[in-house]
Amino acid sequence: MTYMLRQLAKPILQRTLLNGSSSSIRLAAKDAAANAHATNTQQQQLLVSESCLKRLREICSDGSFLRITVEGGGCSGFQYKFDLDNKLNKDDLQFGEDKAKVVIDTISLDYCTGATVDYHSELIRAGFRMIANPLAEQGCSCGSSFSIKL
Repeated sequence: MTYMLRQLAKPILQRTLLNGSSSSIRLAAKDAAANAHATNTQQQQLLVSESCLKRLREICSDGSFLRITVEGGGCSGFQYKFDLDNKLNKDDLQFGEDKAKVVIDTISLDYCTGATVDYHSELIRAGFRMIANPLAEQGCSCGSSFSIKL
């Protein structure tokens, strides 16, 4: 990441150093960071835990898959929605494996890229959940809603 940032910043910094302004150098560094972020977001991913894959293998024998959607709402601003589905849309991305697929649309993935889809079972409830979302700043106590880091 640091190497990529330096490579993106090099031509901008070279132009800026000719001008000699320190505020221009700060702006050049911000531009380079923004370009690096844009490059990283093209490689969006969603991790799927082994417990999630195991549960999906058990319940998706008919070709269905787990669809994840991020919607506005919940007590923290956004909420995860988990459904079983069997119809793919053109903007869907697939994660997991053939018999245990997790599908999410590109807009929803923008809110949770880098997070892990998990299946958790305890005495009073069991279900799919999103854990370790690097883009979430805070969430509610039940774990189904979150707010985005600014």
